[in-house]
Amino acid sequence: MRVLVLLGLVAAASAWPDLGYQADAGGVSDAQKQHEINFLLHKIYGNIRDPELKAKADSFDPEADLSHYSDGGQAVHRIMKDIKDHRFLQQRHCEVIEAAYRAKQTQTPGKFKSTFTGTKKNPEQRVAYFGEDIGMNTHHVTWHMEFPFWWQDKYSHRLDRKGENFFWVHHQLTVRFDAERLSNYLDPVGELHWGKPILQGFAPHTTYKYGGQFPSRPDNVNFEDVDGVARIRDLLIIESRIRDAIAHGYIVDKSGNRIDIMNEHGIDILGDVIESSMYSPNVRYYGALHNTAHIVLGRQGDPHGKYLLPPGVLEHFETATRDPSFFRLHKYMDNIFKEHKDSLPPYTKEELTFEGVKMISDGELETFFEDFEYSLHNAVDDTEEIADVEISTYVPRLNHKDFAYNIDVSNNQGAEVLATIRIFAWPHRDNNGIQYSFDEGRWNAIELDKFWIKLAPGVNHIVRKSSESAVTVPDVPSFQTLFDKTKEALAGSDSGLRSFESATGIPNRFLIPKGNEQGLEFDLVVAVTDGTADAAMDALHENTEFIHYGSHGKYPDKRPHGYPLDRRVPDDRVFEELPNFGHIQVKVFNHGEHIHSH
Repeated sequence: MRVLVLLGLVAAASAWPDLGYQADAGGVSDAQKQHEINFLLHKIYGNIRDPELKAKADSFDPEADLSHYSDGGQAVHRIMKDIKDHRFLQQRHCEVIEAAYRAKQTQTPGKFKSTFTGTKKNPEQRVAYFGEDIGMNTHHVTWHMEFPFWWQDKYSHRLDRKGENFFWVHHQLTVRFDAERLSNYLDPVGELHWGKPILQGFAPHTTYKYGGQFPSRPDNVNFEDVDGVARIRDLLIIESRIRDAIAHGYIVDKSGNRIDIMNEHGIDILGDVIESSMYSPNVRYYGALHNTAHIVLGRQGDPHGKYLLPPGVLEHFETATRDPSFFRLHKYMDNIFKEHKDSLPPYTKEELTFEGVKMISDGELETFFEDFEYSLHNAVDDTEEIADVEISTYVPRLNHKDFAYNIDVSNNQGAEVLATIRIFAWPHRDNNGIQYSFDEGRWNAIELDKFWIKLAPGVNHIVRKSSESAVTVPDVPSFQTLFDKTKEALAGSDSGLRSFESATGIPNRFLIPKGNEQGLEFDLVVAVTDGTADAAMDALHENTEFIHYGSHGKYPDKRPHGYPLDRRVPDDRVFEELPNFGHIQVKVFNHGEHIHSH
């Protein structure tokens, strides 16, 4: 198995500049390509039974000869380091996996209920469905795989607006988590402080495939220095330098030159600094606040290595969102980004105006929980002696009933125009029942959709389905479903797999927050902006799959993430009087409905 995994990774690294089906020669069908990938995956998950392959697995070294790599082997060095650092882990729920092994050993088919970590004695359990959701974990890890902190342009190309994307993806996770907390009668998550205790402990109940269980952390732990990683005072110094740069309005690069950040591109530079990535202009001075903080927080269960515990869930992108302290950490960083955003001048009415918009509400929105069934075939090791049996687990997950936005836009320009439709929502009240001001609400705004459309002269009635949202993706199908659909496609039918090409968006199930039985109030806003001025590429009105943090190496929207709500609003009349801005209240209900699907 190892040899095939490594060969696959090395082949990808070797072909890095041309990676992707866009570079494929013509004449090969998508179904055939998917079939070949399925075959490779089947071999990876299968047991090596060929003596020659077993011998190769024992002797194969992808770093032995670097001459055939286009980048001199730098990418494969990084991949191998990640493997050796246990970053490519397999996340498992202990009890369910043990039950699956017993079922296979006794040749007894079974379906096992999988519950979220913790008990009802822990208030954080009410929102475990968000951080522990497999689709949400996939979103987080896939984004970091698409925008790795170690990426350099010499590997192939520049990652457009990487630092700003880093800010926005984590900002959206944070505000969405807060909305889920309000749905469950919890306070918004508080930011983390290096000088105060970590209030919430965490017991993952999750294991590495090899290497034992993920370590736990009790409540009210005081931060300690982590041997070989960082001292707490180092993190405080780094934070101080970053806040000082925001106050001055410039970053100092490694040569001592000033880089102005008091503009719409400053957030991109600041994101590179805070993460930090290889794009940081001065990592020696500004450090790597985000990356170091994840390790420091993840090691607080064993900061001095006294018990030789393995890395915590926060040290892996695949599992980081499972720990509620992930969101406390990112609320802390989000507030640093807010300092910068609030230092920029507000947009004027003249900058925001585009011909009028009027929106009609489509009624109430509703969510529910469903039991979703997952196959466990790939979770247990394959053997020659024991045949496979049907084993699966089912887990509750949030979903919503389909809905649509009905938007009336009046184009008074006398000719067809290109428009950008931007849809956001934020909770109408805080946890104390106090109504958010417009400025408070816009910072907590959840991006629901963004798309380009041609507007004819006169009134245009736009119906946009929730399933069409450009910020979401469908859940990835099971391997068996993938296998079956590909076989059907080879026989001539449509595989129906194109919608799964991107996994960087959030699951469509999480498009709207859970809400509650009384109906949680949200402010729903629609801004119509000048699509021609906004567009960074052509024909965006013909494409609805661009928003997952870029298309063909470029982000399609010239405007900052969150525009036009990304800057402070000292007077909400600037927005409320805009002809191209619509603002209504809606309610999101959850009546406790629970269904089973797979």
